[in-house]
Amino acid sequence: MEIALNEFGLSTLVLIVWLAGFIVQLIFYWGLFSKLAFYQPRTSTPAILHEAVSVVLSARNEIQNLEKFLPLLLSQDYPDFEVVVVNDCSDDETEEYLTELARTNIRLKPVHLRQSLNFFKGKKFPLSMGIKSAKNDLLVLTDADCRPENNQWIRSIVDAYEPQTEVLLAYGPYEKTSGLLNKLIRWDTLHIALQYLSFALAGIPYMGVGRNLSYRKSLFVRNKGFTAHYNIASGDDDLFVSQVARKNNTSVLVSAENRMLSVPKKRFSEWVSQKQRHYSTGFYYRKSIKLLLGSYSASLITFYIGFVLLFFLPEPIEVYHTFYIYPLFLVLLFLLRYVSQLIIFSKAAKKLGEKGLLGILPFADVFFVIFTPLLAMSNLFVKAPKWK
Repeated sequence: MEIALNEFGLSTLVLIVWLAGFIVQLIFYWGLFSKLAFYQPRTSTPAILHEAVSVVLSARNEIQNLEKFLPLLLSQDYPDFEVVVVNDCSDDETEEYLTELARTNIRLKPVHLRQSLNFFKGKKFPLSMGIKSAKNDLLVLTDADCRPENNQWIRSIVDAYEPQTEVLLAYGPYEKTSGLLNKLIRWDTLHIALQYLSFALAGIPYMGVGRNLSYRKSLFVRNKGFTAHYNIASGDDDLFVSQVARKNNTSVLVSAENRMLSVPKKRFSEWVSQKQRHYSTGFYYRKSIKLLLGSYSASLITFYIGFVLLFFLPEPIEVYHTFYIYPLFLVLLFLLRYVSQLIIFSKAAKKLGEKGLLGILPFADVFFVIFTPLLAMSNLFVKAPKWK
């Protein structure tokens, strides 16, 4: 049976939709994601070389992580910085450890919250207290379960600041361990970074990660901190960045050497819960960002589903009675998109210091085509707080 394009049969309609998804995918990879893949950082002398820095993090019952990672923060090779650690009502040995360490290290400034005044879940209240206590305008934020890869982390962030910079977005990878879950977590982290760092390089910043993020205290105060979305548990990083970051005040740090590594989840259920919290904040992004991200996700889903449907058609599709779409043609276009993805991912992974993820690319791509819509649907059953 032959199906002409001008008859708009079901098979032809599927073909048109699939080709649209294919084209959108190529536009995103070569028009947008290539900005990170082929990014060349400036080599000029930094305008702000030794500005004083305040590193801010909050910790709640994180004594084991603090014992392992806090000394690495305090031993950074930078002339003028402090580390503000907010002890968020911990009931372990956090307060004793911070108090004792502060006696021998003048760079450490503990802030103890002994009574919970945080009426909403999340880190926004303790982080606000830490930022309020910071003495310097240039803030660097991270988490208690994160460790700098070397002692040049603070210096690399300051060096990436331009005179007009008020927000600096950097990459926050997870530690490499064994197992499929770790590969999926790291691939997902790289995929998300490919999006938000590329968007920022294109002049459309919309999010950052609190594991490795910097902005000015004056910007935080000027925008009244997290008050616009304080009733939303998550979003101390991406929602605030979405609120204040713009083309003319945002810079990025792309580095394979000076990264902030985080401890990954070890159980699939814990990772899913983490993803649900992070994914829920996407509802509050600007409409233009949601449209762009939605177009990318929709084109990816359309590309895979349409390919499967078209590949198993019993007969070729006739276009204007002269040209036929055969399975070989579909496979060639599929491979074109895959090769494009492989090139962009490999270059982006190299720039961000990720290794051992390209082998999982086809599986991870299909996995998240299925997993992401399920995650989105699960969040539909959760009543989202209103962003004031």
